[in-house]
Amino acid sequence: MKDVRIVFMGTPEFAAATLKTLVKANYNVVGVITAPDRPAGRGRKVQMSDVKKYALEAGLKVLQPTNLKNEDFLTELKSLNANLQIVVAFRMLPKAVWSMPEFGTFNLHASLLPDYRGAAPINWAIMNGETETGVTTFFIDEKIDTGEIILQEKTAIEPNDNAGVLHDKLMNLGADLVLKTVKEIEKGPILTTQQPQKTKFKEAFKIHKDTCKIDWSNSLDSLHNHIRGLSPYPAAWTKMMNGEDDLTIKIYVSECEKEKHHLEVGTIVSSKKELKVAVKDGFLKIMEMQLPGKRRMSTKDVLNGLQLEQNARML
Repeated sequence: MKDVRIVFMGTPEFAAATLKTLVKANYNVVGVITAPDRPAGRGRKVQMSDVKKYALEAGLKVLQPTNLKNEDFLTELKSLNANLQIVVAFRMLPKAVWSMPEFGTFNLHASLLPDYRGAAPINWAIMNGETETGVTTFFIDEKIDTGEIILQEKTAIEPNDNAGVLHDKLMNLGADLVLKTVKEIEKGPILTTQQPQKTKFKEAFKIHKDTCKIDWSNSLDSLHNHIRGLSPYPAAWTKMMNGEDDLTIKIYVSECEKEKHHLEVGTIVSSKKELKVAVKDGFLKIMEMQLPGKRRMSTKDVLNGLQLEQNARML
C-alpha cells in the first residue's frame, strides 16, 4: 500500500466538494493550490475561492500563484514533497507542475471522456439533449482533457434537469470517483485506458454571450434544452419586441407544448397567467423569466406588472 501525500488544485464549489471528501476520508493533503482572491459581486468586494474557504477551515496550507511557471512557486510546490496531485476545475498546468509528483497528476472532468472535452461539459450535455453523462478521472498530459482514463462513472440526465441540478449531481459523483481513484493509486499498479485519437467527438466550448442567445427557428425540444442547459447560469436570453419597447429578457424555465398551429415563429400568445411562444413544431411555454433591471420571477408574476401589446413577439 502506497503512502500518498496529496497536493490538491481547484477553485470553485465543484472542486471544494472533492477536497472536503478527501479530508473527511483522512487523506494527507499537504497543500492546496487555488486562484488568487478576486473582486466579485455588485460591491466588487474581494472574495476567496470556495476551495480556499474550505482549506482554511480545515487548517490546510494554501498557495495562490498568479503564474504557475514562476520559479519561487515551483520551489515551494516541490518543498511540499507531494507524491500525488489532484486537479478539479482549475487551470491548465505547465509540464513542470503536472510531471512533478511520483504517482502523477490526475484530473476530474465532468463528462464521459473523450466526449465533451473543454470548459463547459455540463451545459453542453444538456443543450445537446443528452440523456446520460458522467465523470472521468484521467492522468494529465500536454493537451487539454486527452490523458489516459483511470475511472468513469455514469449518471442519467433527467428530462427536466437543468445545469444547476446536473452540476450538483456530478459534483457529488465526482468527489466519490476521486476517492475511488486515490484508493486505486494507493493499491497500484494502476490500469488506465488510452483515449481514442482520430474519431470526431462532441465538444464543450466555453460559453459566451452569443452562445446563450435563443434562436427561435430551432425545434421545440432544442429550445427547451438550450434554456435548461444554461439555467440558472449564465441563462438563455432573447429580445422581445413589445410595442415600441425592445427588451432583453432571460428565460430560466420552460415547458414544451407540441401542437400544430399557423402562427409565425416568435409570436407571443399570452393570458393573465401564461406566456408561450410559437415555434415551428409547437409552443414553448415560459415558466420563469427576468425582465431588464428586475429579479428572476415566475411568468405569472411578471404578467401582473407587464402590459403585453397585441403585436408582442420574440426576435
